[in-house]
Amino acid sequence: MSYFKKIALSLLALFLFYRAIDLLRDLSTHSPDGYSQTETFVLAFLITLFITGVFALPGFAFPTNKLLSDSYYRIRNARYLQRSYRLMGLKYYRYLLLLFFWGQRKNRQKYFDGTRMGLENLDYQSRQSEFGHLGAFLLIVIASVYLLMLGYFLMVTTAMLINVIGNLYPVVLQRYHRMRLERLKQKIGKIS
Repeated sequence: MSYFKKIALSLLALFLFYRAIDLLRDLSTHSPDGYSQTETFVLAFLITLFITGVFALPGFAFPTNKLLSDSYYRIRNARYLQRSYRLMGLKYYRYLLLLFFWGQRKNRQKYFDGTRMGLENLDYQSRQSEFGHLGAFLLIVIASVYLLMLGYFLMVTTAMLINVIGNLYPVVLQRYHRMRLERLKQKIGKIS
């Protein structure tokens, strides 16, 4: 990636961080009753969008997954992860992702090209994606606690629903993919 793109993505992430802080500051000076339901839904969406962008954009330019240790990315309890995957209905979430985005071959090939080196890239991309969604999820939870203290119950409910679907589900899905990827790497290692 070019130096210019890295700078542009970093500046855009900083801008989104500023906009998120500015929006939260603005909400603190108004009453929750001053917003219609539609405005509340739009503001909740913007908060989650801004904060998710803060983590997503640098991930397109830098190896942000390295901010967490390798031990974080290791799957320790595969049974618990599989149970969570089933209980959350992530199979259906995955189908929706395939239908609307990952179903296109060019989108899938960016992450896995069918080679052994592609497995390493898939592992790297899953870590990048997980870090971005995890950071966004946690920061949105913190912002939601703040908004809850200000009395924005509907906005927090909406933001957390978006946050769970847009950030928590992808974190669990990436961990599930990495668990399956590790099994595949072990099988390939035994064959080689």
